[in-house]
Amino acid sequence: MIRIFHLPLCVLALIALIPFKGKAQLAFDRVVQVNGVVMTSDSLYGVPDVIVSVKNQNRGVYTSESGVFVLVCFKGDTIQFRSLGYTPSEYVIPEDFKSNTLSMVKLLSQDTFFLSETVIHALPSKESFRYVFEHFQPEDDKYEIARKNSDLAMMRMMATTMNPDGHEGASYAMRSIAQRASYEGMRPPMQIMSPIAWAQFIQAWKRGDFRSKKKKTSSY
Repeated sequence: MIRIFHLPLCVLALIALIPFKGKAQLAFDRVVQVNGVVMTSDSLYGVPDVIVSVKNQNRGVYTSESGVFVLVCFKGDTIQFRSLGYTPSEYVIPEDFKSNTLSMVKLLSQDTFFLSETVIHALPSKESFRYVFEHFQPEDDKYEIARKNSDLAMMRMMATTMNPDGHEGASYAMRSIAQRASYEGMRPPMQIMSPIAWAQFIQAWKRGDFRSKKKKTSSY
């Protein structure tokens, strides 16, 4: 009785799995792994950092330094190739492509663009040119700004005037709490030989923390 009862269930399970297996096989057959390299059309050099993406989908990769890329997509998808200085290009994977792997070499042509016309006028006289040449101060570019900001003397001056950030303040507070907890129940040692204590004392003296404040007396 047990075998007769379980036989229809097994048959039903096999019949139910057949459509899912067919759908999974159909979806796998549509997957295509694209292995390719992007090169220049005139000199056949690999183009790095090219955006290789599937059109109208949020999927894509960048090419390596030698222009190599690997992208997984479906049959019928449109692959876009975009890079600064090159004309955008597309490639459509055929719907009737027989294999699941595709090797390709994509050639990109340089994009030619024209700048607006610039007219250079001469100065009125030699004296004007000499004055402008001696007194003109060009604006600092990003490299000069970075050089000035990374100067050791400038960094030291900025460090003396800047307040501590959150990380430094929290570290100082935790060290102070740990130091007070280590001397709990006893008298802490004197800081007369500590250079940090002397530096804090000198700064407090310069700020005038020890000046006596005279109370104002009102006369009747």
